[in-house]
Amino acid sequence: MSKDDQNKQAQDGAPKEHAAKEGKKGGQPSGKKPAAGKKHVSEAVEAEAAAAPKTPPRLKVLYQDKVRKAIAEKFGITNPMAMPKLEKIVLNVNMGRHLDGSKIPPHIRAQVIETLTKVTGQRPIVIKAKKSVSNFKLREGFESSAMVTIRRERMWHFLDRLINLATPRIKDFRGLPDKSFDRQGNYAMGLNEQGVFPEINMAEAQFTHGMNINFCFSNSTPERSRFVLEQLGMPFRKPDQR
Repeated sequence: MSKDDQNKQAQDGAPKEHAAKEGKKGGQPSGKKPAAGKKHVSEAVEAEAAAAPKTPPRLKVLYQDKVRKAIAEKFGITNPMAMPKLEKIVLNVNMGRHLDGSKIPPHIRAQVIETLTKVTGQRPIVIKAKKSVSNFKLREGFESSAMVTIRRERMWHFLDRLINLATPRIKDFRGLPDKSFDRQGNYAMGLNEQGVFPEINMAEAQFTHGMNINFCFSNSTPERSRFVLEQLGMPFRKPDQR
């Protein structure tokens, strides 16, 4: 091979080698595996899916299979999007009466948070007062209550345990009041003690407290919400026991 041919081959190969080096430095590899961040995200999604309940909530299946058909027959609702639907359940525990100066005692705060966490499976938030009320010895910015909002599967599981396990354990239980509905069809009820839930061990409780439970509906009225809850098994007070 002559010297001219060798020089020509060297000139042709130099740009290719230079482009390959620039590709390595610039971080643009071809045919490589995806970044590690995407792998971690997929692993987190798979772990969350594995931790989720394997079977759907019983009351959710009952609502979709039977209650929706009963609603359509009784109220004449043909549009599935116009059906009354239980959107969320909100639990609230008042801690303002335990205020010691400007703060709630740590054991009171810890027990209320632990109770709501065990009952709902979700950690609550502590709400501070928005305005001062002298009659209740409450000032703006003081911690006053703990609240938790549950939706979807956790909401249906909680409703199932409330209907079938908690309400039968209420002392002198004669049914829940059926007049605690607002204009939008939301229903509110209260419990005097947390011991009605089987998750709570009253031997370990330092004090007894109740809670307010609110059922929030969409596309509903008082009549529709009451019908939905009755079909799901809510034990309302009978007319002869009012």
